Amino acid sequence: MKSFRPLAFSAAFVIAACSGGSQPSAAADTSLDTSGAQPAAPLAAAPFTVQEVARFAEPWAMTFLPGGTRALVTERAGKLKLWQAGGAAREVAGVPQVAYGGQGGFGDVILGPDFAASGTIYLSWVEAGASDSLGAVVGKAKFVDGDTPRIEGLEIIWKQDPKVPGRGHFSHRLAFSPDGQYLFITSGERQKFDPAQDMDKNLGKIVRLKPDGSVPADNPFADAAKANGGVTAQIWSLGHRNLLGIAFDGAGQLWQQEMGPKGGDEVNLVERGANYGYPIVSNGDHYDGRDIPDHPTRPEFSAPKLWWNPSVSPGGLAWYGGDLYPGWKNSLLMGALSGEGLIRMAIDGDKLHKSDRWDFGARIREVEVNEDGSVWLLTDGKDGKLLKLVPKS
Repeated sequence: MKSFRPLAFSAAFVIAACSGGSQPSAAADTSLDTSGAQPAAPLAAAPFTVQEVARFAEPWAMTFLPGGTRALVTERAGKLKLWQAGGAAREVAGVPQVAYGGQGGFGDVILGPDFAASGTIYLSWVEAGASDSLGAVVGKAKFVDGDTPRIEGLEIIWKQDPKVPGRGHFSHRLAFSPDGQYLFITSGERQKFDPAQDMDKNLGKIVRLKPDGSVPADNPFADAAKANGGVTAQIWSLGHRNLLGIAFDGAGQLWQQEMGPKGGDEVNLVERGANYGYPIVSNGDHYDGRDIPDHPTRPEFSAPKLWWNPSVSPGGLAWYGGDLYPGWKNSLLMGALSGEGLIRMAIDGDKLHKSDRWDFGARIREVEVNEDGSVWLLTDGKDGKLLKLVPKS
């Protein structure tokens, strides 16, 4: 394995990525963040060393297979790779055709709750529609292992509705509830603003489905949807922007992070039927300089537990419940794209505290925790790296 050194990236970000920032601000409510703003610390001060393990072309997401020595990795241009410790990554056959460009392409990959018995995996990607429209979709398939790995029986179970022009804010992150009964999908507002508050569209929402893609009868807006049908019944929460991370903690609470506009990146505790206010409120402003009222001006909307201004451009999100890294147990770990680092947030009941931030000198796209408690990262870009954080002895 190679030692990792901070990487230099160009200042060109993907379309509509948040502006970069050197350090986080105080939280929206200081009672939710007693640690205050902290600058990024150098890697030399971190409780880990960083090892480069493999390289991928624009990696976006990963998930470990049982045993922890292999992982599935998506590459945004449309490839699924099977990585194995000590060996070269192999391409997985049978993947869907993706609409690649801007922020679009191959997205998330997670294991189904019954993977050990069925081999079922869940994937997200962007597909093209009529009149230059695009939208994210989610599918499930069987992963077939062996010398020529492949997926079989791919079935699309969910689509962004409606498809719209543009190549930004697809989001399409996936997470299963701890009991395996429900699939949660993040759906960005596609840079169209108003759909985040439109109950006839599933854009700017978090969606809750059963593993087969059907809608649970106890979803918060299921009864309201009976009168007019459509996608309203899918909605679990609304008023979101570009949601690029979602994770359950050890207590079963659902956390989500999203890019704000110009400033105002958020981490939210996701609650049933809650409205998080975008684009009516945000702790950032529009890119053209127009003001957006801050969250405290509209208390009827759920406020973020933490926020950053200047932006850090959140990447992946993972809950850490292990013991390999002292003091990390029961924390959220979040990648930072323009912030080029890793951020740790300590969970205290339904509160969060900004605890640590390390400067990697690289855009961190994905955070994943292996079954042995080790933390792994994917850096963004055409020469993306799979990194393992090795605890210092």
